[in-house]
Amino acid sequence: MKSWCNARRAGNGALLTITWLAFAPAGHAEYSLSGPVEAWVDEPMPPGFQVFPSELEGPVFADSQGRTLYEWPLHKQRNGYSGESPGTPACYDDVLTVTAGLMSPYPAGILLPDLDNRPSCTDLWPPVLATIDARPVGRWSIVGRRDGSRQWAYRDQPLYTSSLDREPGDVFGGQNNDAGGDDPAYRVPIGPAPRVPPGFSVRSTRKGRLLTTDKNESVYAFDGDSATATACRDECTQKWRPLPAPALAHGGGDWTMLERSPGFHQWVFRGQPLYDYLLDQESWSQQGNDEPGWRNVYTQLAPSLPESFTVQPTIAGDVLADSRGMTIYVYNCGDDSQDQLSCDHPDDTQVYRLAMCGGGDWRVCLDNWPYVRAAEGAIGSSRTWRVVTIDPQTGHFADPKAPGALRVWAYRDRPVYTYAGDRNPGDVNGGGIGEWRGQRNGLRAFWLRDDFMRGGL
Repeated sequence: MKSWCNARRAGNGALLTITWLAFAPAGHAEYSLSGPVEAWVDEPMPPGFQVFPSELEGPVFADSQGRTLYEWPLHKQRNGYSGESPGTPACYDDVLTVTAGLMSPYPAGILLPDLDNRPSCTDLWPPVLATIDARPVGRWSIVGRRDGSRQWAYRDQPLYTSSLDREPGDVFGGQNNDAGGDDPAYRVPIGPAPRVPPGFSVRSTRKGRLLTTDKNESVYAFDGDSATATACRDECTQKWRPLPAPALAHGGGDWTMLERSPGFHQWVFRGQPLYDYLLDQESWSQQGNDEPGWRNVYTQLAPSLPESFTVQPTIAGDVLADSRGMTIYVYNCGDDSQDQLSCDHPDDTQVYRLAMCGGGDWRVCLDNWPYVRAAEGAIGSSRTWRVVTIDPQTGHFADPKAPGALRVWAYRDRPVYTYAGDRNPGDVNGGGIGEWRGQRNGLRAFWLRDDFMRGGL
């Protein structure tokens, strides 16, 4: 697949619109990323590196071929640490054969599955190598590998690309909203700082790049406001705090200011005066959306959902569902080797998934966790959501013409499922089945808003 990107690369201002034209194989739609896109802060980069907008992670760093860059930060687990310390690569071409015992309750020394074709760490995560004459630039440095080669690092964290990424802007290798705790040490994409004023931050969510304060308080806008006037005054401000702009602040790009009263200026983003909600009880909350006329603010929205999907309210928040209203689930998996390789993708071993969902029997898995089937003629409209063909016996990708192959919906190239134990729209009886609330080897509901476990953000 070949692609061409037409964008205004404006780190010094808002990147307003990007249109992505892809020459896709038959059966796939042209992918398009259009609309407001998050602006970023320019910084010095070594020759050949670039910034590329992605659908879910906003602007990401990429190599000369457009492949997203990832790091593997050190991660504390129940029985030790995995990942990489700054300046110290730990991903090599050794094929590991036994568990490391990092994630309870597994002991070390258990044979790993599929050893006859198990990949090494560098098979899945090729290191980003530096030439002999390359020199550090800004936050970009060079670290040595044990074979004497030189590897690029950012803020001293060694850098890799992912074998799962096929086109510029793909971020199939990892994401920044994975849950913490006694879970695998995930690789995460890296990118430049978002262009926001001091006091603000941005967080990746399934709905888009959520604008927050630097204290992780969600930022909101009111439908009754405009860029030059606000209807939220007096009693309204007892619950909604206007976010003040310092006296010496300067707007620019998407950011302006509104003088609410003499000497008091309020931040305005893309024509929306900004507030936080004093009744929010959690970080990165969406509770303010329950107030009529109020909504969270995003620097960039996630791609639209497939047309047949629905959103169902539950006692714990909003969940993504199929056309019948049945909750959609995503599968998570990371093996307990020192490499902490993921096993949630159809290209990965399916031993863990089959064991978890059906005791090793693919037929039981199909009964318990049916794939979300795509209607005849349905095609994906984004990189994030697309239709893939799966062999239900193996769980791997299949030729569309293969007997018994299923056309199913996939999120980030991973198939999604429903649960046989859910009887009514809004049921989430399958949520957290597996290990570590379904995060290590198991399934979790596809939360669009999770007021209970905070996993939907």
